[in-house]
Amino acid sequence: MLVGTADVEALARGAATIESFGSEPLQFDDVLCLQVIMEMRNRARESVLPPSLHPTIPPALSIQVWRVGGSPWGAFNLAMTRVSCRSGVRARGFTTGVIVSTPSACEALRSLLGFPARVGEVGLRDGYDAVAASVRVGDRVALEVNAIDPEPMSASDVQYTSTINLAHTPRGLRLVQLEPEHGPTRVERLRATLGAFDAEAWGQPRLDPYRMVSASSALGDVVIPAIRFVCKPDELAFTGTESVGAPT
Repeated sequence: MLVGTADVEALARGAATIESFGSEPLQFDDVLCLQVIMEMRNRARESVLPPSLHPTIPPALSIQVWRVGGSPWGAFNLAMTRVSCRSGVRARGFTTGVIVSTPSACEALRSLLGFPARVGEVGLRDGYDAVAASVRVGDRVALEVNAIDPEPMSASDVQYTSTINLAHTPRGLRLVQLEPEHGPTRVERLRATLGAFDAEAWGQPRLDPYRMVSASSALGDVVIPAIRFVCKPDELAFTGTESVGAPT
């Protein structure tokens, strides 16, 4: 059985801290989400995941760029990279890096949801013929994606795996399970190319996306329910999963 081999303490450098678990969902309005899935080299299979998670074959990287029109912290843009994996039998995406356009949204995403977020420049342009994303951190170009020839699809044709963030929590260092609910009103398939990708900017130098698998854009609202479960990063989900409402 394949499991992650990454050192948990190394992964935890820069991890966010959740002081207390919230009880209310968070809503993001008028969200344009560009997602591209790319295959990675086998050397980035087990080595980028903690021991509690199972890598997929082939290894894959999900890149999402959001333009959020409304949130509790105003409008902002974000970009994230997630490694495809499984927690037990459930498909997940393990977050390695998040870049957010405003300090207020960055701090909230860290303290409420455990995203390993930092502030940078995130651009997402949506046109009738293409969607283009660009991310910069200081003088470094972290990401450039160009996606063209949009083809309309049904709203049910796109699905997103749940997200797992490694964060310090009231229960200790844990994998925090987020289950975003996307309500798209417009979905399109695209042909995408990766113009630039700086692996170190996304928290993991072993990331090596090289083959485009799919690309899509979706417009609609996103709701992230209150966190219900966390998992010990060095123990499989079957025994290491904990309810946040259970006694510590």
